[in-house]
Amino acid sequence: MDLGLTGKKAIIIGAARGIGMATAEILAREGCDLAITARSEDGVKDAVAHLRKYGTNVIGSAVNVKKEDAYKAWLAGAIEELGGCDVLIPISSSGGGMGSEKYWHNAFEVDVLGPVRAVEAVLPTMTEHQTGSIVLIATTSAGEAMGGPQAYNAMKASLVTWGKQLALAHGKDGIRVNVVSPGPVEFEGGNWDMIKGTMEKFYAGTLRQQPLGRLGTPEEIARAIAFLASPAASWCNGSHLVVDGGYTNRTHF
Repeated sequence: MDLGLTGKKAIIIGAARGIGMATAEILAREGCDLAITARSEDGVKDAVAHLRKYGTNVIGSAVNVKKEDAYKAWLAGAIEELGGCDVLIPISSSGGGMGSEKYWHNAFEVDVLGPVRAVEAVLPTMTEHQTGSIVLIATTSAGEAMGGPQAYNAMKASLVTWGKQLALAHGKDGIRVNVVSPGPVEFEGGNWDMIKGTMEKFYAGTLRQQPLGRLGTPEEIARAIAFLASPAASWCNGSHLVVDGGYTNRTHF
């Protein structure tokens, strides 16, 4: 299937590794020009060098989404250098954690304000051109009671509601907004790789709940994100796609 992404301009926040990097690679392979960022300068440099092998324009530099002025400046510069923005995928996340209020502040600043500021940055150019696609990244933990009372779960859940509201508000502008909720995903250096080594019983219990007998890969989530971001998904707007190999128990009617 031709996703229709050739020549599109995409911004991905949190693209140095994991799901973000896998998504960037698919989009570059499909012919997208890219602006990427993450917190690690070395990680972004390596990612840019790797992605340029696909022959599209790839730019990137490090930024901390919690630093409002620097983040907004990065977004404005990316839009200007790309010459617009057709696709926005904000993936950066604070991760989980239970305890003091710092987890709530961190999750709000990264998982909520990060996407909010990115969306606000791209809406004018998408509206001007009457086209655009935004994919927000939530989590299966937003839809079921998993892992205890965590700020991460609550903040990610808010993106599902906000994504639907954005889709309804901006469909008239030719802008589609969808949400992807990944299940547990394992890759070297990722959260589940760490859990496997430090919380063996928890990891094993989660693995037993997987109908397919394994955790997901970044590439499996990235393919779903890329499809929703692309013109091939032109009639998907306001959707919430759970990509978890059957891990969650809920049904949709």
